[in-house]
Amino acid sequence: MDFNAEKFVDNLLSSEAYDESSDPDKIEDMEFKLPDWFDEKKYNQGRRFYSDYAYMMTASMISGLIVVLSIPSIITVLMDSRRSNSTYTAYKRYFSTYKHVTSWLEHELKPGSLSWRSLYTVRCRHVHVARAVRMKGIGKVSQRDMAFTIYGFIGFVFLKPDKFTVKQLQEGDWDAYNHFWKVFGHMIGMHDRYNPCQNTAEETRQVFQILQDRVFTPCLTNVPEYFEHMSHVMLTGIKSILSASEVSSVLYATKYLADVPGYIYTEQERIDFQRKLKKHQVNGSDEVPSNVLVQKCGIDGICQTPPRMFNIRDYDRMEDVPAYKQLPFIGKYKLALSTVMVALHDTYIGRLIINYYMKWSLFIASYIPYHALYTFGLKNVYVNIFKESPKDNTSPKPNSEYYKPQPPQPWYKVMLTFWSNLY
Repeated sequence: MDFNAEKFVDNLLSSEAYDESSDPDKIEDMEFKLPDWFDEKKYNQGRRFYSDYAYMMTASMISGLIVVLSIPSIITVLMDSRRSNSTYTAYKRYFSTYKHVTSWLEHELKPGSLSWRSLYTVRCRHVHVARAVRMKGIGKVSQRDMAFTIYGFIGFVFLKPDKFTVKQLQEGDWDAYNHFWKVFGHMIGMHDRYNPCQNTAEETRQVFQILQDRVFTPCLTNVPEYFEHMSHVMLTGIKSILSASEVSSVLYATKYLADVPGYIYTEQERIDFQRKLKKHQVNGSDEVPSNVLVQKCGIDGICQTPPRMFNIRDYDRMEDVPAYKQLPFIGKYKLALSTVMVALHDTYIGRLIINYYMKWSLFIASYIPYHALYTFGLKNVYVNIFKESPKDNTSPKPNSEYYKPQPPQPWYKVMLTFWSNLY
């Protein structure tokens, strides 16, 4: 039977998929075993494929995590947990998350292995969180939202591998990586009928593209309340792990990857976007609403804010593009540097160097975390994936706080920011 991606996504976006939990109410009722269709050889090939492109796949995951924060039902559950509402708790939570991910990708999936114990720990935490939010009546850990989370891990690298210079090194690498994440979805409680990872990588790409068009692009075009706070503290926390990351450029790159209107990199993209705006002109007006450029959100009841307006004249020059113009100097520098890094990564030697750089950075962050030590203190920097992340009572700031005009920084702060983000 031919796969119908539209029909699959319609089912995934249904109320039934949101109402159906990914876990039972009690841990003792939880089924935790490998699926019948598990292929160990293909699974391990997928792990190797990640190892070949560890840096770029990690970069895509960081942007993917930001995208997931644009889903109101997900960000509500995260805020209620109080484990990522501040820079410190976000650092602990997302470093722990990344260590979980690397444990799955670097170890075989067998009973008793680190990968197995990590997945079981994550699954148990989902049970506790689901029960807590259900009792409070503020949400749930649903099949639908778990599918969105899988998109966050791999959606960008599947849809735009050229932006990350990721390509097959052996025949079947993409299908193997797809199989790895399909197994992951099963192990965290997803039913096959809702698992976005299909039998082939091409089928999965079709699902991800429709999800991006119908869910993620609309939600990132009109982000939910507290998105700015949760994404900023996440990226600021990650900076204590990967010191080269910079908040404004990563947010810009994420919206660019998600096809949010107005986020462009090149002169040709500027020209193409301006032509697109001109096609939607009405009665000669230079103003074009975003809702003619983006599909209506496929999730009922959200993304209902008034559309943004795009002025055609703002795209006469790259320097005038509003989203780019608002970037600080360091953000523009980081975008330019990322272009150089991508070009370098496209070479064999460059890929080896960049992967080594990332692994070295993570080694330092794990065992000699000088950046986190300076920021958070000795007692608070080390992360144990089998220990629950800490909570605090930080109240997230509304988006409006991040949209206020910022006063110019003193020259010495500009220079300090530049040098701290140089590489």
